[in-house]
Amino acid sequence: MTDHIFDADAKQGDQSRIDYGLLETAVGYRMRRVQVGLLADLNERLSIKDVRPTDFTVLTIIANNPGLKQSEVAEALGIQRANFVAVIDALEKNGFAERRKSDADRRVQSLHITSPGTTHLAEITAIWRQHEQNVVDRLGGAEARDRLIALLSLLNP
Repeated sequence: MTDHIFDADAKQGDQSRIDYGLLETAVGYRMRRVQVGLLADLNERLSIKDVRPTDFTVLTIIANNPGLKQSEVAEALGIQRANFVAVIDALEKNGFAERRKSDADRRVQSLHITSPGTTHLAEITAIWRQHEQNVVDRLGGAEARDRLIALLSLLNP
């Protein structure tokens, strides 16, 4: 798996060190580079099960919040509604999730994980846990992770 998440000192061939200028201390730039690296690692790990990180996050939300509307899940994860429909279509086609008409409003579709979806989620959660443990280890442990999460929480709108 990928251990290289972000290294500003990386060299390309025999070229000298790249000067990142103000990006060296740019929080947003660093966060984006780390996010890209983490996502690439998770993609690689989940590809064994032919799953994308988006599928994992959607199944996780549905499993923990049965009956949420499609729009609520899409909003919670920051996925555009048009893109979200395709994700749910694929999960439904594979038998991992299902849409149900709301009892209160028949125009509304609520989302539910299926029994095969629960089994599938358990399998991919194990893969995610390995990925997450690698990240926590690289940070220096759970305490460092908690500090980082607390700092990132300050930036959440």
